[in-house]
Amino acid sequence: MRTKLAILLTAIGLLLAAVPLAAHHSFYAEFDAEKPVKVTGAVTKLEWENPHAWFYVDVKDESGRTTNWGFEMGSPNILLRAGWARNTLKIGDVVTVEASRAKNGANIANAKSVILNRTGQKLFTGSSQGTTP
Repeated sequence: MRTKLAILLTAIGLLLAAVPLAAHHSFYAEFDAEKPVKVTGAVTKLEWENPHAWFYVDVKDESGRTTNWGFEMGSPNILLRAGWARNTLKIGDVVTVEASRAKNGANIANAKSVILNRTGQKLFTGSSQGTTP
């Protein structure tokens, strides 16, 4: 009886552990590597959480109109290994981002690299496209 209960609890645990994996998406399901974008703007929001960190940037176009862009990065663990810290980006920092745009045309993209304009430092983002150095 104890063996059956242990097997049942183990099976339930494995199923519950697999649920977050099912929610994770492929780069190619959401982003288009053939639609590169490079923008410069001020950071407005940061989300340092799993499975992907996100940051948002206000970008002004040629006419002066401001659009807020969202950029997906790798997980915080991958970012830490790539030289990032939780406070690498701060609200108001001006950055230049190279990314692959969303397939649906929304103002979101998968960031490949971020250049911190105050220092000139270029950081790679652990992109799920697999283009980190």
